[in-house]
Amino acid sequence: MGFVLDTAGLPEGDRAEAVHTAMLYASAPCHVIHEDPAGPIRTRLEVWDLGDGTVFTARSAGLRLLRTARQARQDVMPVIALSVQRHGVGRLEQYAEQRITPAGELLAVDLAGAYDYSWSGDGAAGCLQFPIDRLDLPADVIRRALGRLPASPLYPLVAGHITHLARDPARITGGTTAPTVATASVDLVRALLASAAGGPESRRVREETLLSRVRAYARRHLNDPELDAARIAAAHNVSVRQLYKVCAEAGLSLEQWIINERLRGARGDLLRPDQQRRPVAAVALAWGFRDPTHFTRRFRARYGTTPARFRQAGH
Repeated sequence: MGFVLDTAGLPEGDRAEAVHTAMLYASAPCHVIHEDPAGPIRTRLEVWDLGDGTVFTARSAGLRLLRTARQARQDVMPVIALSVQRHGVGRLEQYAEQRITPAGELLAVDLAGAYDYSWSGDGAAGCLQFPIDRLDLPADVIRRALGRLPASPLYPLVAGHITHLARDPARITGGTTAPTVATASVDLVRALLASAAGGPESRRVREETLLSRVRAYARRHLNDPELDAARIAAAHNVSVRQLYKVCAEAGLSLEQWIINERLRGARGDLLRPDQQRRPVAAVALAWGFRDPTHFTRRFRARYGTTPARFRQAGH
């Protein structure tokens, strides 16, 4: 289920109130302060359900979200938000710490607390929000991790994951794999916070979430023909033997799973109207298959027809 607000379709006199009301639904009660309240308000907000959490995207002219201590005391729902700045430079002040977030960088906000978040000029952000109790982490671990995210080796992985979610949230949250994506997202956020905070929780959580992190990493590199068990193991600081053991315990054949994910991605591209003129061999290469003949054989074994015939029938 999703919610979209675009002020472009509203009378100018109604836009500020509409953004304020939408923000109550999308995030947490706060004061919404527009950088140029006398000028045209240009804001687009999207909120999409993802399991117990939400994917929240915002694009707007200069904006400030100010949540006071009084508002925080009145709202007792503890929620953690991890936000990637997609455009512009974000600024956050919370718990006496200030953080500057350029485009592509990640920050965490405790939505249950007071905070001051803003950007100047045109800006955009994509955010993943979960109730804190879904993370199964002590409050002090979460609090300690908030300002230390770049210290975690998982920082680029989670930033990339949220960026991908925010790019097309309607498609991802509405797909049949949404429950799997939701579970993996919780695991990734949990592992990021635990590793950033350090201490005994870090190792336990990293072990528990290894498979989710492996899958997320592999999905990000499916287009690389060099992706294999050795590379995946090295990226996660484990041995190939340990990687295979974790996969076997989950009943997962790593190589076959990678092939199936690549085939699924190629199948989706073959059906896209804007890809109809693209050669099948180019689609195969884009999904990590060096040899078009090998791709065709695998595709036919999986879907019962050749890629060319599948594209023709689907079109």
